[in-house]
Amino acid sequence: MKPTAFPSLKNHFLIALPGLRDGIFTHSITYLCEHDDQGAMGIVINRPTDMEVDEILEQLDIDGQIFEHPEPVFAGGPVHTDRGFVLHRRDHQKWDASIEVTDTVALTTSLDILEAIAHNLGPSQCLIALGYAGWDAGQLEEEIQSNTWLTLPADEEVLFNVPSDKKVDAALAMLGITFSQLGSDSGHA
Repeated sequence: MKPTAFPSLKNHFLIALPGLRDGIFTHSITYLCEHDDQGAMGIVINRPTDMEVDEILEQLDIDGQIFEHPEPVFAGGPVHTDRGFVLHRRDHQKWDASIEVTDTVALTTSLDILEAIAHNLGPSQCLIALGYAGWDAGQLEEEIQSNTWLTLPADEEVLFNVPSDKKVDAALAMLGITFSQLGSDSGHA
């Protein structure tokens, strides 16, 4: 018997349930940028590193850099931790390598967006991460069915405006629950 098709969770949050105690994913919230029958890809949005955006930009040695970017760089996931990913609001600018997640959110991996950010010409709101979270075909669906993740539609306010240490609680508040109410048998919303 062929399994029932799982709906795409692109533009959804994944909240790690209490039973998940795997390093970066413990008490995490991940924004899913891609999800189809080939797998899934997202950025963990509540794991700030000790590094500031200015430090990343300085390492790129961008001429004319304006040092006004004290925001943290995030640990976006365990895959390709040496690569930068910019999750941002879409605007009139076109970047060399972007995935349009929604009409208003994109994920960009090209140097041109970092150069624009260094000159204060970048997107109105963004989150810069090193690495991403990835799942092979069917893997995320299996993890959801075994109650590893709670899923809910993403909210841009939580994504861009809520402090990283409050993102899980803010997302759960949209469902009218708190993290302490979650058990290891919670699941899909």
